[in-house]
Amino acid sequence: MVHKILFWSGFGVAVRLWQLGIEMRPLLARETLWAYPFFAGIGGSFGYWLTGVEHRQLEVLADRRNRLLEKRKRRAEREAASGGEQANRSEEGGILASTS
Repeated sequence: MVHKILFWSGFGVAVRLWQLGIEMRPLLARETLWAYPFFAGIGGSFGYWLTGVEHRQLEVLADRRNRLLEKRKRRAEREAASGGEQANRSEEGGILASTS
C-alpha cells in the first residue's frame, strides 16, 4: 500500500516539474516551492484512493470466484447423484451437432 502512495506522490511532483518545464519557469524558485508538497499530497491521496479501489475489486473477484466454485461443486454433485444419464445425453447432443 505504501509503495503505491509513494509512487503517486512522486508522480504528482513529476507533474509539477513538467508543468514548470512547459512554462519554461525556474524549477526551484522560492515562490513556487510550496507547490511541490501540494502536488505530492494530491498524488498521494489519489494513490490512497486507488489502493482502496483495488482492495474492493479484489474482494468482489474473490466472492465471485467462490460463488462460481460452489456452483460447479453443486453441479458435479448433482450429476454424480443422477448417474450417467446426463453424460449420455450430452454425448448424444455432441454427436448430432457434429453430423449436422
